[in-house]
Amino acid sequence: MKIQKITPFLWFDKRAEEAMNFYVSIFDDARILSIKRYPEGPLEGPWKGMEGRVLTAEFELAGQRFMALDGGPTFKPTGAVSFYIECETQIEVDHYWAGLSEGGDPAMQQCGWLMDKFGFSWQVVPKILGELMNDPDPVKADRVLQAMLKMKKLSIPNLKQAYEG
Repeated sequence: MKIQKITPFLWFDKRAEEAMNFYVSIFDDARILSIKRYPEGPLEGPWKGMEGRVLTAEFELAGQRFMALDGGPTFKPTGAVSFYIECETQIEVDHYWAGLSEGGDPAMQQCGWLMDKFGFSWQVVPKILGELMNDPDPVKADRVLQAMLKMKKLSIPNLKQAYEG
């Protein structure tokens, strides 16, 4: 078994457990590995009010480990970091898009990117997009790019149609 050297660590105000359960419900090959909680009260300083919340939790989505923490309101997610999901089929694109976008901000959906209800950004991308955009014919590649730029959720049939002209 290969050890994963880099693990994304997600900071939540007080919704780490809810988020972890949400993500695990979307991915078929997902599981919660461990949860360690803040001790029951009373806590002082920046930990005041965190009694029983998630101190650290480890979960896995599609073979990728993640850590989560309820750390309070100090840090917020940023769209400058996103999680990229490469999909083989339109059914897979539709599944991840529907699940992860539920409760998220529709204004933050463009070109296969979405922001979930916890403020984290995801890219739901069909594998074929890279193949079509890297075609040696620059006209075909540009048609695919132009089509993609007009989409929120990416559509494999529409990308292929643009490629064919």
